[in-house]
Amino acid sequence: MSIALSEQELFRRESLKQLRALDIDPYPAEAFDVNAWAKDITDNFEANPDQYKQVVIAGRIMTRRIMGSASFAELQDSTGRVQIYLKRDDICPGEDKTLYNTVFKKLLDIGDYVGVKGYGFITQTGEISIHVQELTVLSKSLKPLPVVKREEDGTIHDGFTDPEMRYRQRYVDLTVNPEFKQIFINRSKVISAMRGYFNAQGWMEVETPILQPVHGGAAARPFETHHNTLDMQLFLRIANELYLKRLIVAGFDGVYEFGKMFRNEGMDRTHNPEFTAMEIYVAYKDYIWMMSMVEECLETVAKAVHGVPVVQVGKHEINFAGPYEKLSMYDSIKKYTNIDVSEMDEAGLRSVCADLGIEVNATMGKGKLIDEIFSAKVEANLIQPTYITDYPIEMTPLAKKHRTKDGLVERFELFVNGKEIANAYSELNDPIDQRERFEEQLVLAGRGDDEAMAMDDDFLRALEYGMPPTSGLGIGIDRLVMLMTNQSTIQEVLFFPQMRPEKKAKIATAEDFVNAGVSAEWVPVLNKMGFNTVEELKAGNPNKVFNDLGGMRKKLKLEITMPSKEEVMAWFN
Repeated sequence: MSIALSEQELFRRESLKQLRALDIDPYPAEAFDVNAWAKDITDNFEANPDQYKQVVIAGRIMTRRIMGSASFAELQDSTGRVQIYLKRDDICPGEDKTLYNTVFKKLLDIGDYVGVKGYGFITQTGEISIHVQELTVLSKSLKPLPVVKREEDGTIHDGFTDPEMRYRQRYVDLTVNPEFKQIFINRSKVISAMRGYFNAQGWMEVETPILQPVHGGAAARPFETHHNTLDMQLFLRIANELYLKRLIVAGFDGVYEFGKMFRNEGMDRTHNPEFTAMEIYVAYKDYIWMMSMVEECLETVAKAVHGVPVVQVGKHEINFAGPYEKLSMYDSIKKYTNIDVSEMDEAGLRSVCADLGIEVNATMGKGKLIDEIFSAKVEANLIQPTYITDYPIEMTPLAKKHRTKDGLVERFELFVNGKEIANAYSELNDPIDQRERFEEQLVLAGRGDDEAMAMDDDFLRALEYGMPPTSGLGIGIDRLVMLMTNQSTIQEVLFFPQMRPEKKAKIATAEDFVNAGVSAEWVPVLNKMGFNTVEELKAGNPNKVFNDLGGMRKKLKLEITMPSKEEVMAWFN
């Protein structure tokens, strides 16, 4: 008898034993082939009832109403819920009524998976239902689901709403809050639409290493690990950019990858240490061409999810149909601060940050200081899709120098609803210039910037073989899905967001209780009553505990001697 199990969990385990004693396998190996789904039945039965004369459906029992020799239940599958009607003599046509009287009525619970065979009909109250003729137990649930009550008007009582619990136990969340499944269905649509758009252009989907000897392609702190066989340090990738560019060197005209990236940084409403990004590189293109491609691609995605390019995001209607507004980095700062930073040196930028109340540190060079000003004073104003273009060279070690503007690079970031969702360059393909940029990054690393890029000699060697003019783009898939599904936190669009370690409830040992004066045979009973520590017991009401012990002894049919009231009182001293 486990002291960590609740009373309901213990009862369900007892039901499990009784099912097996009846020669019913609660976890059968055989396939159960369904031919219908809940939503299809509820949506289409009235128009075509003859199609549902032989229904085979499976799912979880979510509600039950037992009424003697007949009962109703709701079955939930991947598409929704449908009512089922069980009549004792229909599922037990012979003399043996165990399947109904014992199995269904006593040994099955909310959350159990069952399969049923029967036919569709409409009840006297007008509800489309399945009249069950055969019932099969498919999986016994040993933990009770939260009971979420929904009124016909949509009102929810006792909802499973705590974000900590929802994100940690997503399997429970999506069972009792099935409406959230649509977020992840739409996430799949976003990725499928993008993949379809790229494939239609003839670009190839590829895979690149996640474990990398050099962390490159972005300014971020990496996760480090060690490969035992090779005895070498490796990094979880912060970007796949440098490997994809190697493939452009190899002669592919267009390559893209959807993949997980890992950055050992903070967590908030728009950041998760593990996130999904799409990066694409197309030869013989530049960042101006890429702007048009992005507009066409994102309009395609919005239509795939919503049917139209206009998406509701919070209080804003975001229009993903191009063309999008364009502002240079310097012009955007001037527009929203009335300060021209284009000619300022590092000291001048630090002074501006101080005047604007922006916190900076000694490790930050010009590029980071400008980025801090932009993040603090500009980003939140960029609601409709807006390209911020022509970044200072210090901010972008991998982009080509601007063709007409000294000190800038050909880069844009796309901002929507105040957040960056895409980043693109005319890619730097001059290996000598690229080496100098990497060396400048090493200087910043020497100043303590743990996000500075590392020197990647193999990538430089690849560039020395020659890379054609190329434009590259990265899109944060999680943030894009947030926009397309009107969610304000990244955790809502990730099945399993990163979480702090779960706090385990403290459970005392049997010896702890015995030392407090409790007879060893009564310790499991106290645990069933919810007392997992001596402190919890002492915080209880002695009279109530004594009375409840008697009730539990009777309920569980325990053949152990009841402690006297005086003995119980002594536990609390």
